[in-house]
Amino acid sequence: MDLISQDNNNKNPNTTLSTQHASPPPTFSRYENQKRRDWNTFCQYLRNHRPPLSPASCSGAHVLEFLRYLDQFGKTKVHHQNCVFFGLTNPPAPCPCPLRQAWGSLDALIGRLRAAYEENGGAPETSPFGSRSVRIFLREVRDFQAKSRGVSYEKKRKRVNNKQITQSHSQPQQQDQSMMANYHNGAT
Repeated sequence: MDLISQDNNNKNPNTTLSTQHASPPPTFSRYENQKRRDWNTFCQYLRNHRPPLSPASCSGAHVLEFLRYLDQFGKTKVHHQNCVFFGLTNPPAPCPCPLRQAWGSLDALIGRLRAAYEENGGAPETSPFGSRSVRIFLREVRDFQAKSRGVSYEKKRKRVNNKQITQSHSQPQQQDQSMMANYHNGAT
């Protein structure tokens, strides 16, 4: 089964490939392509780090440095606490507050890098992308951006049946109070 045609009429038999055995290159999903680009960008960042690092030797602190580095390319306006537009969803005028990476973008990036780390031989237990410091950083970014932009990132509760829905309409204030009490006490 030669891939090269042995047709005697061709002057150069090495130029004609058989199409019977050629397989198309694998196509990757948009997620897989983005994950690969993100991983390559992170690895490039580690190579340019002083001293250069390998993915296996980096820590949560290095991941945080990378996320802060990416902030300069952000497109989301994040108001300072002393800005007159702090907490407004649609500010009426421009302000000098910085553009940052949106929390959702950072959260998705960390998820993709975490998966890529494991696909490239890293153990989930040692992943710097799942470290406590990275989780805390993401939570703080989410909370601050929510306050800054007047946006709520609270989880939506699932409804099980119609009886529960009927009760929730008749007692919304009581449920809101209990939900906030749980939130402040650390329950999810």
